[in-house]
Amino acid sequence: VQLQASGGGLVQPGGSLRLSCAVSGATLDDYSIGWFRQSPGKEREGVSCIGSSDGRTYYGESAKGRFAISRDDAKNTVYLQMNSLKPDDTAVYTCAASRFRLPGLSGAVYEYWGQGTLVTVSS
Repeated sequence: VQLQASGGGLVQPGGSLRLSCAVSGATLDDYSIGWFRQSPGKEREGVSCIGSSDGRTYYGESAKGRFAISRDDAKNTVYLQMNSLKPDDTAVYTCAASRFRLPGLSGAVYEYWGQGTLVTVSS
C-alpha cells in the first residue's frame, strides 16, 4: 500500500487549503485513512481519520469545526479541507492507512505511511 500526500503550501492566516492523499495498492473499502501532522519540536499529532467501512469521521481537538475529511472512492483519494488556518497549523501533514475500521488517531494502529506535505500558515 502506498500513499501520496499533496496540496500543501504557504497560506495566510484565515485562509484555506485542501490536502489530498492518493492511495494505491488497496482500496478505501479495506483501509481507513488518517491525517497526522508534526511541526519542529512537537510530537506527532493526529488530525482526523475516516473509516473504511462506513466513512465515519473523527477529528482531533485542533481540527474540530475547521477541518473536514472526505473521500472519493472512485479516485481512491482522501481529502482534508482545512479552513480558518492559524499559524499553529504550520506542520508537515502526512496520511496513513490502517486496517482497523475505526482506528482513531493513535499512530500506532496505522500500518502504512506516506511522505508528508508541508503546510505553512504565515502572513
